Amino acid sequence: MVTKLSQLYLDTRKALLATQDFSTASLMTRDLLAKATGKTREEVLLDLDTYLMDDVCAQVNEDLAKLRRGVPFAYVLGEWEFYGLPLYVNEHVLIPRDDTVAVAELAINKSIFLDTSPRILDLCTGTGCIGLAVASRVSDARVTLADISKEALAVARRNITRNRLGSRVSAVQADALAAPPAFLGQFDLIVSNPPYITAGEMEDLEPSVKDHEPHLALFGGEDGLDFYRAIARNYFGALKPGGFICFEFGMGQGSAVSAILEENGYTVLQRTKDYNDRERAIVAQRPREEE
Repeated sequence: MVTKLSQLYLDTRKALLATQDFSTASLMTRDLLAKATGKTREEVLLDLDTYLMDDVCAQVNEDLAKLRRGVPFAYVLGEWEFYGLPLYVNEHVLIPRDDTVAVAELAINKSIFLDTSPRILDLCTGTGCIGLAVASRVSDARVTLADISKEALAVARRNITRNRLGSRVSAVQADALAAPPAFLGQFDLIVSNPPYITAGEMEDLEPSVKDHEPHLALFGGEDGLDFYRAIARNYFGALKPGGFICFEFGMGQGSAVSAILEENGYTVLQRTKDYNDRERAIVAQRPREEE
């Protein structure tokens, strides 16, 4: 059966209206059709009179079936945007969220005023979204993306290439819960959005998150603070004297993360809020040697 793009657009939007409002369904439809046709979002709307091959319709129907099974939209698309950067995503990495802009901006604002060619480490990097955001805004920054997951690092490397940052950004395997490998050296700034979901919260996660996003990147231990304790202790020596460490944290964890940093010799400088006016990120400093 020969189908026009306009008819597929209407049929897809109708299917999505079962669970989405009109505006959201329209935007999702545009994105699904762009993925299936290889067109840009703008071209989809300009080429509605185009006749389609059967495989395009089959691809859209397959994607709609995934959405009905609860697969997150970002995984269905295979990409997501963060801080203006297009990023590949799959089931091996968390989907970048607007909440994380808070820690990305904290890291960017500190990095701008560091010495020439500062070394930045994005630990528990996942897609690489934070480190790549820093690299895209701080033109002389040399950024290392680190994660324990080889599958996540494969995604991060694709995103380095996609955003043409390979001359200043690299990706390496490192365990945030253990001492850093010696080859990493020292950094001017370490930034991390580590796993921070508690055992109790894991049980109450939305099915789209609990059933599809990687638990390795979500579970932060019984109280959600295991990674903060380990990073603050183990990576102290990976930070240059006078260097900065930035963390994202979960709701209500700000005071506990502050205490962990202070117990490990850092000076807490600032705690900031996300777009939803929830406290979300912190920056602290390793003392200079003369202090």
